[in-house]
Amino acid sequence: MQVYADNAATTKISEHALKAMMPCFETVYGNPSSLHTVGQEAKEVLEDARARVAKCLGCEAREIIFTSGGSEADNQAILSAAYYGARKGKKHIISTAFEHHAVLHTLNKLEKEGFEVTLLDVKDGHNVTAQQVQKAIREDTCLVTCMYANNEIGSILPIAEIGAVCKAAGVPFHTDAVQAAGHLHIDVKAQNIDMLSLSGHKFHGPRGVGALYVRRGIPLVNVIEGGAQERGKRAGTENLPAIVGMAAALEDACANLEENNRKVTAMRDKLIAGLSKIPHSALNGDIVNRLPGNVSFCFEGIEGEALLLLLDMKGICASSGSACTSGSLDPSHVLLAIGRVHDVAHGSLRLSVCHYNTDEEIDHILTSVPEVVQTLRNMSPVWRDLQNGDREYIL
Repeated sequence: MQVYADNAATTKISEHALKAMMPCFETVYGNPSSLHTVGQEAKEVLEDARARVAKCLGCEAREIIFTSGGSEADNQAILSAAYYGARKGKKHIISTAFEHHAVLHTLNKLEKEGFEVTLLDVKDGHNVTAQQVQKAIREDTCLVTCMYANNEIGSILPIAEIGAVCKAAGVPFHTDAVQAAGHLHIDVKAQNIDMLSLSGHKFHGPRGVGALYVRRGIPLVNVIEGGAQERGKRAGTENLPAIVGMAAALEDACANLEENNRKVTAMRDKLIAGLSKIPHSALNGDIVNRLPGNVSFCFEGIEGEALLLLLDMKGICASSGSACTSGSLDPSHVLLAIGRVHDVAHGSLRLSVCHYNTDEEIDHILTSVPEVVQTLRNMSPVWRDLQNGDREYIL
């Protein structure tokens, strides 16, 4: 049995998205910037897709900028707020310790340019609170950027509360919603979100396309120069097939949000209940405020890489954390941020399921993971030391 349980890394493109994309390859193939008829037909399709994405987020079409994905959108949002704030003498940014590297690396870049960054602690409940944000805001704070939901451990942040705090303080608020869009209800106006990033391939759209919502009145700096596309804020001929596919996928995901989440949440909870029975294991992430399809565990006495390889031999595709860092031998910065020690963080497993998964696949995972964990522990000198009392158990 082949089981794909790595949907947080990328998703299978939906039939709905594929069907929407095909005319862009066959008949509506013009450049939306061209003035002739074929180009203007493409322009109409582009703007229709923009309006559909905007409707899913609760904003105006003109507030959507199409990008190559979530990482580009994160970079443009953060750099824009930082450089605009610097012009007014504000060079302090607030974020969290378990952000995606697209955010953290951008913040590292800004620190080298003289900005000060406060990363909020996430050990308590594997999440942050609006009160933490409120306490961290200063007179010179130019941006708060907190992810909507964590890509590794599934914690959902209190975005509406954080947005209200930022609005009251007059500080721009950006959220990386790459893991949330298409899976959680989003209303940028009601939640006081000023900027939001998303990526099409996380909700059964195509890869290589994303969007940045920017509230009207928020200034943007360009990270790509060379053309007047996207109202002059993102140069390069728009990837029309991918944009249309993303819009269709997001629209479909939002239309079926409640039904899909009921199914996915049931599978998630079944996995959590079953894997919790493995001795010396621990669930990572907020127990209550959690993405519907995310299951993240640490198992003491094993290595996550070996766990993934043996699960793959059983037909199960999973992850030990973020796909962007899966080639690294270092433990996940997210797991370290929530307080897992290095030895435990190395033994992590992330399963991320979607509505395409079945109950039979969940049963296969629940049979396979305990078997593989026990096999690896039987070969582990660390596990032998733990059992002999030469080391103390952590979990």
